[in-house]
Amino acid sequence: MTPADSTLANEQSVDALIKTIRIPPRPSLLADVQAILATDDPDPRKLADVIANDVALSASLLKLANSPFFGLRLKAKSVANAVSLLGMQQCGLLMTGIIARQSIQIEKISLVKFWDFSAKRAQAMSHLARRMKVCPVDLAHTFGLFCDIGIPILLERFPEYQETLNLANQEQAEKFTAVEQQRHATSHTAIGSLMARTWGLPEDVSLAILLHHDYACLEDTSTDERVRSLVALTLLAEYSILRYHGQESSNEWEKGGQRVCHFLGLSVDEVEDCFEDLHEMFNQMR
Repeated sequence: MTPADSTLANEQSVDALIKTIRIPPRPSLLADVQAILATDDPDPRKLADVIANDVALSASLLKLANSPFFGLRLKAKSVANAVSLLGMQQCGLLMTGIIARQSIQIEKISLVKFWDFSAKRAQAMSHLARRMKVCPVDLAHTFGLFCDIGIPILLERFPEYQETLNLANQEQAEKFTAVEQQRHATSHTAIGSLMARTWGLPEDVSLAILLHHDYACLEDTSTDERVRSLVALTLLAEYSILRYHGQESSNEWEKGGQRVCHFLGLSVDEVEDCFEDLHEMFNQMR
């Protein structure tokens, strides 16, 4: 077999493998929410009606709207009231997270910690994006929710994937995704990027999902700056979460932290200031 034949056979094998991985279709409810928000003049009544038609979604929105994190002066008593108090864009972001959480479940595997971490990362990235003005806040929030969405999909497909995650988290030299590729011929970044496109998420989010363990992209000026900003903010947000929970070191921060600081123009003291702000915010979310 020639090298070209070998490469073709390998690509075909990988394509065949990916076809066996179930990418959840975009929920119709999410498509409805996205369609309303994409109009020139979004109607809050239409958004409230779509949400109110789903009892579980309505309850989840009201619970979040009335949580200490938002600190609303008035309590939301109805879905329409929540949309009015929070604003359509914020409600759209919350709906995206709630719908994703409802849609992606794995039999016999609890994803509570996964979704809690994702929600915390999304809020942290929103805060950082607002503070640093390096990318739109809603884009940062969406990416924070979805950047690791390939993980539960691969947990469902490969019984040994949890072991792969453990090995990848312990790896000090190779890329996180290199460990996945060696064991499964794919990665959570590739699968997550594919799902983001399937669900109609912004192209910047899809590309940043693909690249978010490739810290060399932070120095690649041919990569869109908003994409690089998302990659930088997610590592900063994730390290802050680990620090918040008492983990002082992070292999991923060791691999990419210096590049993140250079890209964002942060000194060591400024990074610590970011962490203090974020930890105070996490306390409010409890």
